[in-house]
Amino acid sequence: MPPLLAIVGRPNVGKSTLFNRLIGKRLAIIAKEAGTTRDRIYQDFDLNGLEATLVDTGGLEYGKQENIESDIQSQAKIAIKEADLIIFVIDSMQELTVDDFQAADILRRAKKPVLLAANKCDREVDYEHFNIYELGFGEPIKVSAIHKLGIDELKNEAMASLEKAGFKESEKKSSLTEKHNTINLCFLGRPNVGKSSLVNKLLGEDKVIVSDKGGTTRDATDTKVEVDEKTYNLIDTAGIRRRGKIGKGVEYFSVLRGFSAIERSDIVALIIDGEEGVNKQDAHIASYILEADKGLMLVVNKWDLKEKGDEEQRKFLRSLQQKLPFLPWAPVIFVSAKTGRNATQIFKLAQEIFKERQRQIDNEEIQTYIEKITLKHLPTGTNNKRPKIMDIKQTNINPPTFKVKASNAGYIHFSYKRYLENKIREKYGFLGTPIKLIF
Repeated sequence: MPPLLAIVGRPNVGKSTLFNRLIGKRLAIIAKEAGTTRDRIYQDFDLNGLEATLVDTGGLEYGKQENIESDIQSQAKIAIKEADLIIFVIDSMQELTVDDFQAADILRRAKKPVLLAANKCDREVDYEHFNIYELGFGEPIKVSAIHKLGIDELKNEAMASLEKAGFKESEKKSSLTEKHNTINLCFLGRPNVGKSSLVNKLLGEDKVIVSDKGGTTRDATDTKVEVDEKTYNLIDTAGIRRRGKIGKGVEYFSVLRGFSAIERSDIVALIIDGEEGVNKQDAHIASYILEADKGLMLVVNKWDLKEKGDEEQRKFLRSLQQKLPFLPWAPVIFVSAKTGRNATQIFKLAQEIFKERQRQIDNEEIQTYIEKITLKHLPTGTNNKRPKIMDIKQTNINPPTFKVKASNAGYIHFSYKRYLENKIREKYGFLGTPIKLIF
């Protein structure tokens, strides 16, 4: 297992900015609003050649009694417990607060190696004036996450601490094969359909915060889990509202992170509320996934809230077919995040879809098959511009892509293209994945 580094500290000291700087991309949301980061956000990164995992946490603060705030504290404390090294971040431009000293006390009791990072060091600071040494972690490392100052020194100190703890050369850089075999599975949907609850059920722990309040999840959180010797990266995302309902600031960036999560996923589990049924927003979200050419499964959650027999399930499936007619190839699974019903079947289905996206058809075989079905149903056109399919071959996988050579290709009607796709699926399957036909 790669070493885990946790970034902790009170709110608004620049933890998420430092997190983004260390991993080299903007993954965590940054805002002046305290409490922007709620869940633990994990990301693999290169620490001077050593493959490590970095986790960003919500701010440690005290005296708040609201459920979400207490959950944020729990998430931070779990990260501390998991960590091999802790980066304790303070704001060098402000006096130390009670929260700073309380956080320091928690870290001392954790008995983990700690690096003290004094952030926002854009100019010389009199540390003695701010009582920094009273925290008990020695000389702070001066950094400015915004201006990229002191980052190399922080990395070097982190590397030295991990080597002292026993992380050596043999654990550098996992193989490309291992990375390729990891399935990135994204959970997407409207607010309050149970995405975070389902992720927690699959992980077997409260990895992400769950609340009845819409918009609880803000960042896209990545968590790896191994099931039946296969590795999955589960990506929980913020709920996506209708465009006119999306607020400014943190919520706007949360939705952008959701769209970004689609791009880096292999398969998207579109979570649908089994109580409310399918609505237009579900169709909009499905269209975003389709445009990105990602694998897709439809996961109907909350199938435990009332007794639902086979007839209820058939009725719901008919509703899906009517409201999502462009997704006849997407498999449907009925689950309950609360009871765990069918939840682990998501892994099995993801594995099946992943294999379908890698499927490669022999060019001679597909050519013979297409010749046979086009003879049964010729493409129509005008008298002078009648199209003719001449050749087809698969040019790519993930998603499966076919290049079709045809005379007068511009006159091939979209319904005939759909006919070809349906026939290819009828013969070869391609469950849960779009296929691309390029004429």
